[in-house]
Amino acid sequence: MEYLPNIIFAIILIAGVGYFARNINKLIRNIKLGHKVDANDNTAERWKNVVNIALGQSKMVKRPVSGFLHVIVYVGFIIINIEVLEIIIDGVFGTHRIGLSILPESVYGFLIDAFEILALLVLVSVIVFWIRRNVIKIRRFISSDLKGWPKSDGNIILYFEVVLMVLFLVMNATDTPFQNLEAGNVISQFIAPWFEGFSSETLYTIERAAWWLHIVGILVFLNYLYFSKHLHILLAFPNVYYGKVVPKGQFNNLDAVTAEVKLMIDPDADPYAAPPETAEDEVPAKFGASDVMDLSQVQLLNAYTCTECGRCTSECPANLTGKKLSPRKIMMDTRDRLEEVGKNIDANNGVFKDDGKQLLGDYITNEELWACTTCNACVEACPVSIDPLSIIMDMRRYLVMEQSAAPMELNNMMTNIENNGAPWPYNQMDRLNWKDE
Repeated sequence: MEYLPNIIFAIILIAGVGYFARNINKLIRNIKLGHKVDANDNTAERWKNVVNIALGQSKMVKRPVSGFLHVIVYVGFIIINIEVLEIIIDGVFGTHRIGLSILPESVYGFLIDAFEILALLVLVSVIVFWIRRNVIKIRRFISSDLKGWPKSDGNIILYFEVVLMVLFLVMNATDTPFQNLEAGNVISQFIAPWFEGFSSETLYTIERAAWWLHIVGILVFLNYLYFSKHLHILLAFPNVYYGKVVPKGQFNNLDAVTAEVKLMIDPDADPYAAPPETAEDEVPAKFGASDVMDLSQVQLLNAYTCTECGRCTSECPANLTGKKLSPRKIMMDTRDRLEEVGKNIDANNGVFKDDGKQLLGDYITNEELWACTTCNACVEACPVSIDPLSIIMDMRRYLVMEQSAAPMELNNMMTNIENNGAPWPYNQMDRLNWKDE
């Protein structure tokens, strides 16, 4: 029975990490449903973006208040959880504060002091975030595209963080031998008096309960990430690395279409000899995208990384003028459809069975897509380099090239270009008449 707590701890740890690994494998499987993208270019710039944007939070702090609070939570939560290493060692081997056996007391005390200060700052920041969401009700947190589970998820994660930070401080405050060191208890020393009058056995019980709840809570939080917008804690780094490094206004062109256009405008080209780049095996099976399998792996990674912060939508001129378009909803819809496809695959022995649904129409409407002005405001605003515009443009491409479902104004323009060589309804012979006026 002496080793029973260690065995129970090991079982909980293995189960928690194992379930997390299982879900991460699902996530990777789902992302790989998209087509591959060559992202081996501009390696130095990509790593620079990871350091500045993902690690340094440079785009987050463009909005100083929320940015500063987010940095505190981000840094605090990550650094505080370094102590999880000590908890894991203690739990597996039955030791208590193994760090005191390895590090000088002053160094250990300094580290725990830092953790406690950060825990307090995280608590304050989380409370401010909760007030912004539920009392002040900032517009991007109460808009119609953020309702149901996404809205609840934002609050649940805040409650999680409050509980974990409180448990950490209570664990330290009720650890009598630790408090007697008078080092590392810069915050918990003010909580310890709340437990005066308790017997040593009761204090030990409270400390052990807080210890167990803290580590179990961290494992629950870890596995909750897969179902939460806070998956970006893990995915922000690869997402930023694979983010766009070409000028944001530059759109991708289909080589097969470009080659056809060159063939049309080159008077010396042999119409019966297609150039190498238009070889049949390079012509896409479908122009554009109507479902998640038509998108790239980077776009699907974008969908899973979305923080649902709404900065993109709050900057979108179409949304601000009352249009239905919300870049945040585009990303959330893509992720929801991808999850639906993943569950379909799980239910059908690893094979997707046509469910009669697709991203276009069942999740995202034509009206939303054509409301976009392609201004790139959403791309610029995103703190983790997500590109909603690329998904919008791929779905527009499908509407135009596969369904001929462009708005009338656009169809008229394209017809004029095809017939007259210009967007205007003038005969080619009259195109230069303006110069004589």
